[in-house]
Amino acid sequence: MRRKNRMGTAASLVVAAALALPMAASIALAKEEAILRLRAFAIDMNRSRTGTIDIVIERWSTDEELASLRGVLIEKGGDNLLPALQKIKPRCGYTRTSTRLGWNLHFARETVMSDGTRKIVVATDRPMSMWELRNAGRSRDYEFSLAEIRLPADGKGQGKAIPMAKLSFNKEKNTLEIENYEQQPVRLNEITIVK
Repeated sequence: MRRKNRMGTAASLVVAAALALPMAASIALAKEEAILRLRAFAIDMNRSRTGTIDIVIERWSTDEELASLRGVLIEKGGDNLLPALQKIKPRCGYTRTSTRLGWNLHFARETVMSDGTRKIVVATDRPMSMWELRNAGRSRDYEFSLAEIRLPADGKGQGKAIPMAKLSFNKEKNTLEIENYEQQPVRLNEITIVK
């Protein structure tokens, strides 16, 4: 009889574990779901192109990640910022257009303004083609892509994106300086939350 009880207990544990696996999988999937999906109409005046861009936020960057990136930029300079940004795991989300594959976002922060407007800043390393990497042009110095979005409590938002940026810190003025490779930023209009 004791033997049957042990086997019954072992069988119960196996059944409980089998039931727990689907629950664990559904919890893991829930963590991977987006917390914010945005769609914008992008206008690139530098190349006379338009199109839609999707920005999907899966998590917000932590205060520790922000402090670490700020520390690298201030102490070691902009040249050391890219490896620090690429080391941040897990990703904060992704962005994609209708004609390109998605690209991971390594940084995403949200600030709620006094009027209820949400200010969202995203940053990532810039995708570079093999041709650009091989030919070592001046554009390789512009390693980052950045976007700032203003999303009002009601209605459609707007923003600007800099697809090719160089970042530096001005110690005298205590400010982040962003140099744009293009003549002007890409305009992000008609930004809506995708349900």
